[in-house]
Amino acid sequence: MTTSRPNLVVRLLKGFAMFWWDFLVGDTPELFVATLLTLGIISLLSIVAGLNVVAWITFPLLVATALGLSVRRAVRSLRS
Repeated sequence: MTTSRPNLVVRLLKGFAMFWWDFLVGDTPELFVATLLTLGIISLLSIVAGLNVVAWITFPLLVATALGLSVRRAVRSLRS
């Protein structure tokens, strides 16, 4: 007796993965990538280079830059 329906575990895993993709990436994948890059840069500055003060200063600058670029892209897409 074979059925064409996927296994319950597969459906649950797929639903779980789709939820997290929609929650984290959503409509703006560039903000997700910017978040990963920001966290990576801050981690490298803090852990590898030992530049904690520079990391504290760099973090809000990177976040503001990512947000500004995202807003600019959204406004540009609305105008065209």
